[in-house]
Amino acid sequence: MSEAAGIAAGSGLLGEGDEVGTVAKFFRALGDPSRLRLLEFLLDGEHSVSDCVAHIGLSQGRVSTHLACLADCGYVQARRAGRWCYYRVADPRVAELVMLARALAADNCAALATCERIDGPQTAPRRN
Repeated sequence: MSEAAGIAAGSGLLGEGDEVGTVAKFFRALGDPSRLRLLEFLLDGEHSVSDCVAHIGLSQGRVSTHLACLADCGYVQARRAGRWCYYRVADPRVAELVMLARALAADNCAALATCERIDGPQTAPRRN
């Protein structure tokens, strides 16, 4: 039995209530478009907070908050060099996760676009 099949059958990580909550929290960290954009930006290498601010177009404080969330959840790691802080992806499997999510989203684009159960009807994109 594959690992995914074992998880789906109730054994493994998703077999216990507490672990299901942990996995849901893991995915909620990616549920914010700004955090996902930051994570994708960091997939190509280490970047300073200033680089991230320039890339995403949010305030330094907002970007730092999003990066702290990603770090707390284990997606990224921070490295200090004097006054500067640099972030990089903590685990190479994050790239696989993001690419798989993009592929699945592309395959289900029509359904996701009309889904009103998550975030209600889509209007103008939110800027965090």
